[in-house]
Amino acid sequence: MRAQARLGFILLLTPLLLWLSLLILIPHVDMALLSLRERVGVGEYAVSFANYGTFFGEPLYMRTFLRTATMSVLATLITLIIAFPVAYYIAKIAKGRTQSALFLLCLVPFWVSELVRTFGWMILLRETGVFSNLLQWTGLATGPVEMLYNDAAIMVGLVYTSMLFMVVPLVTTLESLDDAVIEAGYDLGGSGFSVLREIIIPHAMPGIVSGSIVVFMLSLGNYLTPTMLGGKDSLWFTELIYSQFIVRFNWELGAAFGFMLLILSSFIVWATLRLTGQTLERTMG
Repeated sequence: MRAQARLGFILLLTPLLLWLSLLILIPHVDMALLSLRERVGVGEYAVSFANYGTFFGEPLYMRTFLRTATMSVLATLITLIIAFPVAYYIAKIAKGRTQSALFLLCLVPFWVSELVRTFGWMILLRETGVFSNLLQWTGLATGPVEMLYNDAAIMVGLVYTSMLFMVVPLVTTLESLDDAVIEAGYDLGGSGFSVLREIIIPHAMPGIVSGSIVVFMLSLGNYLTPTMLGGKDSLWFTELIYSQFIVRFNWELGAAFGFMLLILSSFIVWATLRLTGQTLERTMG
């Protein structure tokens, strides 16, 4: 019986180990090794940190890297600010079919691909789109208004693309909060703000951190939305990685860029967990 149980455990664990090894561990190790290669001749390579020197030595690369990180953090904060009241209403106020309908409305946009959703925003924001025509019809604009190809358009796309991944963990966490605890806060003389600060937000913190990590990672690694909604002055770091791998065939520098993006995302996730006092097991549990 013990041998059968051990065999069953191994069989159950094997797909997970294969997935982690083949799709995560081995590619990242290979990317790290590739980033340390420097071309010294035709078909000849040497171990060097030259690719990282290029990254830190070129202002465009550093500026794009920091800009991508900053905008990803900002997109996460905006998504959280919008999603929290929506999630609270769905979890604690809406009941029955209304609750299900509201949650379904959050889910419906994700029934189509990100490409289709991004094209939808391009149709709305272009100079002949719905918003431009509406501004002209109301007299707020005298001519066509181009709302595409800027940082604001990118931010709209990132927030819209990531909203569900913030709402779901918040709804799940807030549903576990007993209504009697909130009522007790008001009965003890607490205001709406104090109840929110002392009861609701602390209880929802695992969901806040979990949703923020997912949204940040999606925004940081997004390629399609910044490329389609951003202009020539709205360069995203993933575009630089794509350019090095696909356009210039400089896999060594592209691997260094990818590894720097991995280090950045890991550091920000670690810093978020430390600042909030949460653990990865609790937030993802």
